[in-house]
Amino acid sequence: MPNLYAIGDIHGQRGMLDMLVEKVPFKKDDEIVFIGDYIDRGPDSRGVVESVLEFKLSYPNTTCLRGNHEDMFLDYIKEEGNYPRGIFTMNGGIETLHSYGIDPRVGPPKVPPLHMAFFEELGHLHEAGGFIFVHAGLRPGVPMDEQIEKDMLWMREDFFNSDADFGKPVIFGHTPMPEILDKLPRFLGIDTGAAFGGWLTCVQLEDTRIVNTYQIHSSDLEG
Repeated sequence: MPNLYAIGDIHGQRGMLDMLVEKVPFKKDDEIVFIGDYIDRGPDSRGVVESVLEFKLSYPNTTCLRGNHEDMFLDYIKEEGNYPRGIFTMNGGIETLHSYGIDPRVGPPKVPPLHMAFFEELGHLHEAGGFIFVHAGLRPGVPMDEQIEKDMLWMREDFFNSDADFGKPVIFGHTPMPEILDKLPRFLGIDTGAAFGGWLTCVQLEDTRIVNTYQIHSSDLEG
């Protein structure tokens, strides 16, 4: 029987991601959901995208969700103006540009077509195994088919401080915490601060509960 896994915010930490993939006993028919925020802040955002693309070749039942950092990056690249000027570079985007060999003083930046397609194809919401997966959260009191992308990318306290029931447990990232926020069967927060010297977390899910937890700490990269 295939397993169901969710992987939290990576934020340019390719070394941590590669170690995590080696640690977790993934099987080819497992379903894996990346919760978003692959880029920014860490030293190798481009490398993270490369690793995720390679991972998808080995594990075809992989879903990659969009985080707010990918949304800001796309807005920056396309010069769409949906975000205030400078917000991308002020939120760890400089490190992403450097990883792609892009000088932020020279634009517009160019990203490899395969990577650009990866960013553009990221979805906002996924359901599998009796769980809902979203990057940041959902708006309490709003039906699922009326949730808006901004909330799914940016929601914080209004979501996880509420007692709303969305019919299925919600797995989310976005808000870094010192440890997993386990409020199952209502919700589960799995951004454990890989961007800030913390953990990169993967959870195996089943029957509205965690059955296994796999983590890599930033200190594991030392030595």
